[in-house]
Amino acid sequence: MIGSIRGRLVDKSPPWIRVECSGVGYEIEVPMSTLYNLPEVNNEVFLLTHMVVREDAQLLYGFLTAEEKSSFKSLIKVNGIGAKVALSILSGVSIEQFLNAINLQDVSLLIKIPGIGRKTAERLIVELKDKQFLNLQKTTEHGENLTDIMDALEALGYSKADIQKVIKDLNDDISVNDGIKQALQWLSN
Repeated sequence: MIGSIRGRLVDKSPPWIRVECSGVGYEIEVPMSTLYNLPEVNNEVFLLTHMVVREDAQLLYGFLTAEEKSSFKSLIKVNGIGAKVALSILSGVSIEQFLNAINLQDVSLLIKIPGIGRKTAERLIVELKDKQFLNLQKTTEHGENLTDIMDALEALGYSKADIQKVIKDLNDDISVNDGIKQALQWLSN
């Protein structure tokens, strides 16, 4: 997996950019919130990335902040929300506005985002409001490492309730490896 990339920004063709790194040009799809804050072409850029490997493509998504990447990863876990819709959400409203819409169950704000209809907006509200594990507010408060730790524990088969119990006791700045080790020790007792 490609977790981040640093290189020279050589092209901006929304929503795509191209970053050249050691002679290789990486095409990266970014939300508009990231695109607006990128430096001018031919300047160095650093992006956090999320790579999706499908049967027919290898796609790279880029973000300037850990909060954006973490939000993107949480959004694509929602049933029926793919990468395109997640990017549309991050491009259409700020993360704070989105969290407020979820917490206030404001369907009218969500349906203003391109690609979000009434049913999708209602599904987002239900899944993100009711499932603490997918709550973006929790994710952005804890940072990317804790999100990765939660993902690893879920992949190991632990329940979301058990994961929430141990995650709240971990430091926000703990490394992924140390966090997984500590959480596994607590879960095995």
